[in-house]
Amino acid sequence: MDMPVNVPVDNPNADTEWNDILRKHGVIPEKPPSPTPIIEEAILEGRRLAHENRLEGKDLDELDELEDEEDEEFLEKYRKQRLEELSTITKASLYGQVYPLQKPDYSRDVTEASKLAFVLVHLTSSLGTNIESRLLTEIWRELARNFGDVKFCEIRGDLCIEGYPERNCPTILVYHNGEILQQIITLKQFHGDQSNTEDISKLLADVGAIKPNDYRILRQAEDRSVHHRHKHTKPNDGDDDDDWDD
Repeated sequence: MDMPVNVPVDNPNADTEWNDILRKHGVIPEKPPSPTPIIEEAILEGRRLAHENRLEGKDLDELDELEDEEDEEFLEKYRKQRLEELSTITKASLYGQVYPLQKPDYSRDVTEASKLAFVLVHLTSSLGTNIESRLLTEIWRELARNFGDVKFCEIRGDLCIEGYPERNCPTILVYHNGEILQQIITLKQFHGDQSNTEDISKLLADVGAIKPNDYRILRQAEDRSVHHRHKHTKPNDGDDDDDWDD
């Protein structure tokens, strides 16, 4: 009986004449294709998309400032797109404030209203010492002003649901098309008592209440970045302390 012959192979992936012969006769498998062209193609595609979308999030004033830097036809496309977005948002902006809820009207003001727009309910704490609930109330007010096409509501948790645990406050309920889409208990999944409007804006995008590239989210992030830089910039007190009087 013929015994199998062990063919010496130092590195089956090496580009050698010996390996080519072995591959031809099926002794070793074909060398897998190099990932380099795929990676390079992905990088080029990423750069192309980044260049094409470089004006995303710019408002009309910012677009006007770029007239000397960008192609006029390209700018006009984004102006038209931004105007269409503004028109759509303006027509849908029926709210613009936080609505206090009463339990008897909950079905009408929340469940039924969610058939027309996304509705977010904040079940607040009954205790003034609940920092997260107080924080979310402030966030609610700011988001209601920025996203008038989403209805923001508030009601005390124990007045909405008898015996609702204080430890579960604040609770966020997201409604759409008459159904609860999501329930979030406390702000733990965000940043706790360090949560901010960007966290909840991301929630709005995740549930489909707004588009992920909504210019209001991008502007929010820019404003927060500017605020952060200013907050951490030390004022220049001058060099008076280093000078000696003659």
